[in-house]
Amino acid sequence: MNEIVIISGKGGTGKTSVVASFAALAGNAVLADCDVDAADLHLVLSPTVRQREEFRCGHEAAIRQEDCIRCGACLARCRFEAVRKTDGGADEARFTIDSTDCEGCGVCVALCPAKAIDFPERLAGEWYVSETRCGPMVHARLNPGGENSGKLVSKVRETARQIAAERQRGLILIDGPPGVGCPVIASLAGVSMALIVTEPTLSGAHDMWRVIELTEHFHIPAAVCVNKWDLNPDMTEQIETEMREKRLRLVGRIRYDRAVTDAQIQGKAVVEISGAHAGEDIRAVWEKVCE
Repeated sequence: MNEIVIISGKGGTGKTSVVASFAALAGNAVLADCDVDAADLHLVLSPTVRQREEFRCGHEAAIRQEDCIRCGACLARCRFEAVRKTDGGADEARFTIDSTDCEGCGVCVALCPAKAIDFPERLAGEWYVSETRCGPMVHARLNPGGENSGKLVSKVRETARQIAAERQRGLILIDGPPGVGCPVIASLAGVSMALIVTEPTLSGAHDMWRVIELTEHFHIPAAVCVNKWDLNPDMTEQIETEMREKRLRLVGRIRYDRAVTDAQIQGKAVVEISGAHAGEDIRAVWEKVCE
């Protein structure tokens, strides 16, 4: 089974548009949207949800009012100012915990003399198994402020592998998160190849090299394509020259094309509409990736 992750050092480089086009070109792949903090592959592929599951990660404290002795130890020890006190006398004060500010450190739980604070797992979001016109897709959505340490990404990938095995699909396409943090590492682990989509800007080039260092550290074969290259041809040449000097793989350029936006408005990948120059470029990149 081959797993290809499409990642970028920074957001907004166009990797999701590339993933959607690859999905349309492959036709029989299993899709995994691992950019769970800002998932948007579903906007293009219009999935029909077949399975919905809760995702719990981390903990949050909750005071049991019937057992609270109103001592204020939790208020004094909380460094995140998550404990709220209702004004009143010693016997009338009421302490509660704001779930938005609670970081789940557990200090109040450990130091409460009455043991009146529960510490359940936090409901952080949901993950889904869906059907799309390009094949099955596993994706997820975090609640506002929901914790994502890579655990949800790993769950999405694990489920995608199970579906691929059950349906005898030989390819998994992964829309990875931007950056170099824990979610990116979770999306990279054990893949067959990483395609890094960059843009011809200083920030794009800088963050691309950070991702390349990450793939080299984990011994993941990587290749690079430059999206919207014609917006800054000089920077594109600089990026590609440095890539050649370091003997790293280039798989092509993608032109800036308003047809990408038009396709998104229609809920399609750019390769699914006719006459799109960016679609032609992505087809060429896909052929090199397949090689």
